[in-house]
Amino acid sequence: MRILFIGDIVGEPGRRAVADIVPKLEREESVEFVIANGENVAGGSGITPALADELFKSGVDVITSGDHIWKRKEIVDRIAQDARILRPANYPRGAAGSGSTVVASDSGVNIGVINLVGRVFMQALECPFRVVKEEINKIKGKTNIIIVDMHAEATSEKIALGWYLDGTVSAIIGTHTHVQTADEKILPNGTAFIADAGMTGPFDSVIGRTKESVITRFVTQMPTKFDTAAGDIQLHGVIVDIDELTGRATSIRRVQEKLK
Repeated sequence: MRILFIGDIVGEPGRRAVADIVPKLEREESVEFVIANGENVAGGSGITPALADELFKSGVDVITSGDHIWKRKEIVDRIAQDARILRPANYPRGAAGSGSTVVASDSGVNIGVINLVGRVFMQALECPFRVVKEEINKIKGKTNIIIVDMHAEATSEKIALGWYLDGTVSAIIGTHTHVQTADEKILPNGTAFIADAGMTGPFDSVIGRTKESVITRFVTQMPTKFDTAAGDIQLHGVIVDIDELTGRATSIRRVQEKLK
């Protein structure tokens, strides 16, 4: 099973990259299933039902998210009904939606996806280390293939989760920083890991926002609107190969594709 995981999609430029590049990767790389972090697709912050549908039409099978999932109120009802759109599993009980799902690929293979958010330098939520074990137990009987999106600021928190779950899930893929790391590896017990898959969107920017607006904020410390940038559009992520019988990863490699 070959899975493409797409790093944080930023605004309209990121959505355009997905629409153009994902079909190409499906053809050329024989990708069978696509997971994308979509919490920033709506103007750089949040997601709406219409934009979720746009991603699904472009070939995405499951959308994960993070700390910006509730930025657009329109998503609340949809996320409560659509198992293909995840919010972090470690939000408190009663939050709309689900933090894990099992979705069948076109060939009928069940893929489990779990979404978490970190706590270091971020909002204090339930412990992701404890919650993820509960989510794994929920879906383990349905599939051996489980992908975890750990949406977190601290590299150490992501790496610790990798070692904590090695051998119990197929892959742990970090998101949130918008900067792709070069530490992809297969851990000793067969779990693929990378600390951050990177960003899909405009790279002539500061993590997707116009350079001028971000620099102004740093220099003046005044409230500043961060507009989505427009230039040098790229799709970053990883392709993971997984043994369907055992659920162990056999390879992980970074993807960096420019929008022509």
